[in-house]
Amino acid sequence: MRDFWSDYPGWAAWRITRPYRWATWGALTGWVGYGWSDPYAYSYGENVYYQEGSVYYGDEVICTSEEYAQQAEQIVTSAPDVSPEQAEWLPLGVFALTQDGQATGPAPTLFLQLAISKEGVISGTLHNTATDSTQSIEGVADKESQRVAWTVTGQTRPIMETGVANLTEDTAPALVHFANGETQQWLMVHLDDPDAAVQP
Repeated sequence: MRDFWSDYPGWAAWRITRPYRWATWGALTGWVGYGWSDPYAYSYGENVYYQEGSVYYGDEVICTSEEYAQQAEQIVTSAPDVSPEQAEWLPLGVFALTQDGQATGPAPTLFLQLAISKEGVISGTLHNTATDSTQSIEGVADKESQRVAWTVTGQTRPIMETGVANLTEDTAPALVHFANGETQQWLMVHLDDPDAAVQP
């Protein structure tokens, strides 16, 4: 699997020849013209958490859990119409996906490659090694909240979301909102380039 994006670098995020490279916060803010300076922290289970049907940011209730999922859906559908072939893309890396708390469990079978355009559009691919299937991903980063959400192209759920700054770290906590109303906490782990170890 680790050779997949080396063999198919053009999947969804066109003209990306080094999909495993990921951006720093400084590179990301310089790339997307949103005027971001300080990153918002989205540490799910810590400063952002669910309790009795409400979502808290710190000590304050910000909305219901249903409204929070609806906001993620609105973020996805607000993506501007950008042609992937004509846009410029900044790689955000390749991630292994696992449900939170399963770090010592079975080896992951879901792998996600993401890139972001100058307009804040998210593009990429989701590869399932268990079924040997690959699907295109689309979404967007929200300018105001710094939440970034995406889903499989042509589908409305599940929606995956995290904070923009999370995507610049080694590991990124994320939420997955399912069609049945359930929300799960997942973990995204950046993968190193498998070719880097063999380069002189």
